[in-house]
Amino acid sequence: MDKELLAMLVCPLCNGKLKYDREAEELRCHYDGLAYPVQEGIPVMLPEEARVMNADEKLPPSPGRTGDA
Repeated sequence: MDKELLAMLVCPLCNGKLKYDREAEELRCHYDGLAYPVQEGIPVMLPEEARVMNADEKLPPSPGRTGDA
């Protein structure tokens, strides 16, 4: 996804910053707990098309946590 486009996009509900998940191909709003799909490189910024994230996905990563257990 183009970095300039990503910098301009905000959550349509809260106007908050979005985090791009390249593996899942979605833009995530951790405040609202929604993940907007990116289809063929085009963000679908419609709340009705967004996926509700589970509790673990909503949590920001802990500082110093690498994910290796």
